Amino acid sequence: MAFFRPRVSREAEVRYHADQEISRSFPQLLDKAREAELTLRELRAAGADELELLAAGQAFDRALTEALRAAEAGQRATFGVKAYDDRIARRKAKATPAGAMWTSEVERLRTLREDNRMWGIPRIPRPVPASR
Repeated sequence: MAFFRPRVSREAEVRYHADQEISRSFPQLLDKAREAELTLRELRAAGADELELLAAGQAFDRALTEALRAAEAGQRATFGVKAYDDRIARRKAKATPAGAMWTSEVERLRTLREDNRMWGIPRIPRPVPASR
């Protein structure tokens, strides 16, 4: 008697290959985020006005978001094709050294982004339109 394992879905294969493609740009996106963070820190140290800090904080947020998306794609691709359809395979893949490395990187980037959103971007009050 033969037992047949169901193959992974075609959608899972397509998503896997797309994630592999996206994750290739992770090092460049991470460098871009580091440069944006350096710019933000330099502006803070120089005592720049709030509008410049707002623009730099938002640029850092965008760079972190792009790097985070690439890291998440790398994480999913590292887990393998079966992990797209099977939560147990996904959980097992997280326990591997490569899976744990990507998981910690994703968590680190999420924490950085949330910290920047809470404290790195200055809050500037919106101008109130003058009433007639």
